[in-house]
Amino acid sequence: MAQVRREPLADQAAELLLGRIRGGEWALGERLPGETTLAPQLGVGRSTVREAIRQLAGRGVLQSRQGAGVFVTALDAPEDWDVVLRRADIVTVIEARIAIETEAAALAAERRTPAQLRLMRRALATRGTPEAGVEAHVDADMAFHRQIVTAAHNEVLTELFDGFVPRLRPAMIDMLRLRPPLDEPTDHRAHALLVEAIAARDSDLAARHSRTHLTALKENLT
Repeated sequence: MAQVRREPLADQAAELLLGRIRGGEWALGERLPGETTLAPQLGVGRSTVREAIRQLAGRGVLQSRQGAGVFVTALDAPEDWDVVLRRADIVTVIEARIAIETEAAALAAERRTPAQLRLMRRALATRGTPEAGVEAHVDADMAFHRQIVTAAHNEVLTELFDGFVPRLRPAMIDMLRLRPPLDEPTDHRAHALLVEAIAARDSDLAARHSRTHLTALKENLT
């Protein structure tokens, strides 16, 4: 029987339990053995087993029922979002941005407020100064795109976008240092056209401009 060998013990115990669940040792809905049985099997104390169970309960794999025990509620756990993003390459992230920001642009055209439109125009002007340096330009570009996403008034889209930015930023900085845009004025014009489509409340055109710009960014990477 495999036992925990490295710190952190609770994380290792949780992975061992999850591996046994994935391996079919316990069926969906089946009750796990008690802590006194699992602890020696895993080579840890009962408190560590309890913490491992809490972790897997938080991931939707186990459920503790008062007075009844711990039961299997899923046969696998979805991978943590941060882990997925850390493993993804920049092209994959931009493909996801296309899906998110194209819809966000269409919604922003329908839902943006006058104040949000003013913020977009201000962010557009700020990103149009690449002479400030690569890092500042990337930050200004991300701020511009976030204004559009937030104008969609969809919290899920905003959270997804915010999850991308910390991973995308260093990759974009490296890319622009090695391979700057062939035509910066054209790139900036593409952003301006997107703002004008949102200002005109033209959802189809806004989505089209968003997709065209991000697709060009992806193609510049491949």
